[in-house]
Amino acid sequence: MFIKPRILLASAVSVLALIACSSNDSTQGAAPAKGAVAATVNGTPISESLVGLMLKQRTDLGREAGAEMRNQFIDRLAMQLIIAQEAVKKGLDKAPEISDRIELGRQSALVDAFVQDYFKNNPVSDDMLKAEYEKIKAQATGTEYKARHILVENEAEAKDIIARLKKNPKAFEALAKEKSKDRGSKANGGDLGWFDPRGMVPEFGAAVAKLAKGKFTEEPVKSQFGYHVILLEDSRPQQVQPLEKIKPALTQQIQQQNLKKLFDEMKAKAKIEIVQAPAPAPAPVSAPTPDAKPAEPAKK
Repeated sequence: MFIKPRILLASAVSVLALIACSSNDSTQGAAPAKGAVAATVNGTPISESLVGLMLKQRTDLGREAGAEMRNQFIDRLAMQLIIAQEAVKKGLDKAPEISDRIELGRQSALVDAFVQDYFKNNPVSDDMLKAEYEKIKAQATGTEYKARHILVENEAEAKDIIARLKKNPKAFEALAKEKSKDRGSKANGGDLGWFDPRGMVPEFGAAVAKLAKGKFTEEPVKSQFGYHVILLEDSRPQQVQPLEKIKPALTQQIQQQNLKKLFDEMKAKAKIEIVQAPAPAPAPVSAPTPDAKPAEPAKK
């Protein structure tokens, strides 16, 4: 598909993207009894809460997580614990690189816990949603278009399609289904629905903006994806979807904005001292080979 990702709302802070994905309330469902043990390995317990966490992650993905899957997770955790115990016996947990990786994992878990706690204790109110929605509506300017297109490999093929359309403009949908290599719109006769031209590759967006309603491009439009023949069906002032329809995405955006603001404040108050990286060690001087002969003195 040649269309760039369409942005419904202002882009969220990328560093928080993965955190936001896990921001749903993790307390849903019956929690296992505190301290309950699912199995033991050489006397070391595998907690029921850990098994429950793995099962919940699976159900969150829409997958089955019954008794058989529970046993598979326990078996996997047991094998993991056996290997980890052997690694500790060898002292591998004391290796600097492994210690660093363990510490990074600990910090990552704490960051996730902090974020979930923040979201839980700082819910997004209806007033905040309405204010953000009004801001989005005020910023929604310009024109959006409803168009179809046929994408082909070479210019000659695009020109042939244009010649056929000049004879029969109503053949656009049929030609798109037959000729277009854009899998995302081909089956729908090249229909792209409503879009902001700024969300398209520049050549496509510029060509659409120049078309009159009901007209198609009489010259192929070249882009990085090939050659396009475009039909403009309609245009209108840019619109914003109803608040109820975008409420979940808008809620997440406000959460991320608030969290980013908090992180910036925390960073501003922290004392961060960056130590200059150590200079690289000098290259060793090559010693002369044993059979090297001394230079002869210059003759007078």
